[in-house]
Amino acid sequence: MHIPENYLSPASCAVMTAAAVPVWVHSVKKVKEVLPRDKIAMIGVGAAFSFLSMMFNVPLVGGTTGHAVGGTLIALLFGPEAACLGVSVALLLQAVLFGDGGILAFGANCFNMAFVLPFAGYGIYSLIMKGTSADARPGRAYAAAAIGSYVGICAAAFCCAVEFGIQPELFHDAAGNALYCPYDLSIAIPAMMIPHMAVAGVVEAAFTVAVYAFVRKTAPDMTYEAIRDRLPVREESKKGRFPVYALVAVLIAAVPLGLLATGTAWGEWGADEIAETAETGSPLGYTPKGMEDGFSLDVLMPDYTLGEVSEAVAYIISAVTGTALLIIIFKLLSIPLKGKNAANAS
Repeated sequence: MHIPENYLSPASCAVMTAAAVPVWVHSVKKVKEVLPRDKIAMIGVGAAFSFLSMMFNVPLVGGTTGHAVGGTLIALLFGPEAACLGVSVALLLQAVLFGDGGILAFGANCFNMAFVLPFAGYGIYSLIMKGTSADARPGRAYAAAAIGSYVGICAAAFCCAVEFGIQPELFHDAAGNALYCPYDLSIAIPAMMIPHMAVAGVVEAAFTVAVYAFVRKTAPDMTYEAIRDRLPVREESKKGRFPVYALVAVLIAAVPLGLLATGTAWGEWGADEIAETAETGSPLGYTPKGMEDGFSLDVLMPDYTLGEVSEAVAYIISAVTGTALLIIIFKLLSIPLKGKNAANAS
């Protein structure tokens, strides 16, 4: 679901970034109002769950690959606004360090995965849980988390498909050849929605419920319900963050499993291969001009590789690097708030 560089026109990228800006502004304001300082620092752990989940590629219908995003999971732990910020920073690191998602398309990727996904997912969860709490009805809470996360990622995939699909209608040359993404809505929507509804949505739901249940069991104060309702922190919960960090370490060690799924995610082909991609039954036969002459950025670890280092080791190094940076970034962001909401953090 990561939109690569030059699949969207510069104008489309500008519009999507403009749409994302007010969401970021609202999210920053809301997080500062609601979350105590120590919870803001812990958003980095939630963002790490998202970053790592996106490294576990799974085979999808049609021979492509996909992954979970974890946006609804972060919303369940810290709120949808915190999820927006956490996923946005994770997407920024992926684009800048690993070339996973375009720099120009950053606003569009954030709109889909950091706004639509967590807000839709948490909205569905809240609707199902209206009038009750996760402590009172844990089974209902897990079912709501599964449904919400499934709907959230499918909604994000639909937005991504529309953004892809309108490109050839809006931007083409005199001969009718697309300048950017060459696949119209009739191709992009089923190509994105069928695999996400059949596989990726199920993976997202399973990942969300599994991690959410684990955190509720080991560190119940790390849930948005506890933070929002100012529930007292249990003594055992104060010691419960070690298992959460241990789970992050286990996920890091397991990320090479994501390399087992072969193939490229739909809509993420490079400019050097799209001409030969037979998405419509026969090769496209040309490289869209906007892709051929578009913007590119040399990144430190392209596609999570590192020179001559073996693929599995480089993947683990990438996971460690991304996770560490996310935790450090949100820890640093919480420092200016020292003393703020101290009563809520106790």
